[in-house]
Amino acid sequence: MKSPRPKNALLRAYLSMALESIRAQMLRTVLTVLIIAFGIMALVGILTSTDALAGSIERQFALMGSHTFTVQNRGPQIWINGRGTQSKPNPIVTLDQAEEFRNRLTPEVGLGSISFWATGTAELKSAYGKTNPNVRVWGIDERYFETGGYEVEKGRGLSVYEVDRGTPVAVVGKDVVSKLFKSRDPLGKTLKVAGRPVLIVGVLSSKGDGIGMGGDNAIFLSYKLANAIFPYPGRTYSISVMAPDANTIETSVAEATALMRAVRRLSPRKEENFAITRSNQISEKLIEDLKVVNLIAFFIGGITLLGSSIALMNIMLVSVTERTREIGTRKAMGARSEAIRYQFLTEAVVICQIGGLVGAVLGIAIGNGVAAMVGGQFTIPWNWLGVSLILCFGVGLASGLYPALKASKLDPIEALRYE
Repeated sequence: MKSPRPKNALLRAYLSMALESIRAQMLRTVLTVLIIAFGIMALVGILTSTDALAGSIERQFALMGSHTFTVQNRGPQIWINGRGTQSKPNPIVTLDQAEEFRNRLTPEVGLGSISFWATGTAELKSAYGKTNPNVRVWGIDERYFETGGYEVEKGRGLSVYEVDRGTPVAVVGKDVVSKLFKSRDPLGKTLKVAGRPVLIVGVLSSKGDGIGMGGDNAIFLSYKLANAIFPYPGRTYSISVMAPDANTIETSVAEATALMRAVRRLSPRKEENFAITRSNQISEKLIEDLKVVNLIAFFIGGITLLGSSIALMNIMLVSVTERTREIGTRKAMGARSEAIRYQFLTEAVVICQIGGLVGAVLGIAIGNGVAAMVGGQFTIPWNWLGVSLILCFGVGLASGLYPALKASKLDPIEALRYE
């Protein structure tokens, strides 16, 4: 009595027959593969870009340190897909209040710095060219780079004297240098901000501009100079505080709250009319809201895969009809119904896996392309790739099961008579 064929040999035989059938129906197979690939591409592409963006958010906030927080008149307003939190409007933090808070801050509580965002649409000019009107202008003090996690790559930061006097000097980001000076050394050269000449004294290391926080496409002036160039009567200021270490952050926040209440002249019965935001709170909120985008990706991918499973089932049913005589011949030669069933199931699964692989490669390419545009780093979402290939396997089984059962139940005599 002959021993049964090993399972791996049977699998190789089914795969060989499936590939032969795919080659014989190349046009229909390609169309089905493209439908499946589109669904997986949308799924993997969106998930890749959100993973890269989440990584970029975590890196940028990590640069600020786990023991930094910001005191300002209102909390952050983060809206994604129509969802978010509306912060309570409070009176502005005036320059006098910001300076008083910073000056009264003790080293035990932390190191404080003053800043404000002057504009995000500045156009800078130099003797060698000009930028697009999309450069961010920050008004800062001499401690801002330390509390904000920035590193000066060339030259130096601003001095206390320059901040107090509003001296026309500036520190610029890497993108500003590449646009205005190309390969030239920018230190000691002059550029114009809103028509005002300023001297470049420093260049920042690249930090990325993925979520509008980095300094690559920005220029930093003393807050007094920025106020003179971009005056605004209702301006509010932010105070960044870097606690001595991560273990003292809670104590520092409590001390800073009490100090700001004193600066704002709040009686014990009045509630705070300002907000204190820790850097990791913003990053956690942003990453949490990105989950909504992931759900949309699953919805888009699921709808597309549902359509592709219907298309694949139709193709497999047509294939069963066209190959009726082939099935009858195989059964007449001794092929069991189980072998016919597995052959058609393998064919459906192979088509889905090919579509899944094509879609995954395209999705990774598109997702990382989007991530690169927003300052994210290259990433491969291995978990989502595994999920997508499992989905494709399930779609192949679901769409191939009925045609496979139909093919396995064909009567060999009737199949051989089929024209």
